[in-house]
Amino acid sequence: MFLRDGRVCEDCLGRVPWRAVAHGCYRHSTAQSAVLALMLAAHRVAGTWDRKVSRYIALNDFCRRKFIEAGLPPARIVVKPNFVDIAKGQDLAAGGAESAPRRGLFVGRLSPEKGVTLMLDALRCVPGVTLDVAGDGPGLAQVQSHESAHALGALSQDDVLHRMRAAAYLVLPSLWYENFPRTLVEAFACGLPVIASRLGALAELVDDGRTGLLFEPGNSRDLSEKIAWAEANPAAMRRMGDAARAEYVARYTPERNYELLMSIYEEAMVEHERHHT
Repeated sequence: MFLRDGRVCEDCLGRVPWRAVAHGCYRHSTAQSAVLALMLAAHRVAGTWDRKVSRYIALNDFCRRKFIEAGLPPARIVVKPNFVDIAKGQDLAAGGAESAPRRGLFVGRLSPEKGVTLMLDALRCVPGVTLDVAGDGPGLAQVQSHESAHALGALSQDDVLHRMRAAAYLVLPSLWYENFPRTLVEAFACGLPVIASRLGALAELVDDGRTGLLFEPGNSRDLSEKIAWAEANPAAMRRMGDAARAEYVARYTPERNYELLMSIYEEAMVEHERHHT
């Protein structure tokens, strides 16, 4: 997860992960971390990663760079993003969402790495703003007791999409490196702009000022300022939502994903045949 004690940690990137053993990073267990570290080291010595895999699929350029830093062969790592199959305005009329007040929305597990506490701290600095929070986890009680958060609990996929189509923006305040959150591509598909941490892949996936807004990771004051700006500029946020939907259509549809995946398989098969004939 590249996360330790609530902060991004890359101590083991590209190295034998003995530090992970010392800190018990895998399942909070020194013993299990040791087993995993030995397995990784053994395969590195055996050349498994270099000789036994034809293609690695990274979800974005940020992840690809991290895999390269970890020692995987660059020529074998290709990028194929996540995708969803969602119509933009499918249930707005049926749910009456067009006439309802548009509010900010958070969707995800209510856990520390998702930046829930940071988000709630930011809300205290934006008087009069209420954020809808969909999800469950250890931070649920914290959300339920917050005066500016409306806890929705765990929602079905259809309910999440309905909320997205009715929202003004999505907040993604993560403190760790998100790979490619499905929540983000769902928001883009629904024409919903995203306010996200300028961290890891999120800094590449959200085009600041075009498909959403970026704030400094871990900075609740900066997040509160971005939320305040979004609330004060609904027309600009709607334009960003339109741009987000266009980004989805261009890059994250099932059809585009299928083309990329078939191309990856074809390249892998060609390379395999070349090395075994």
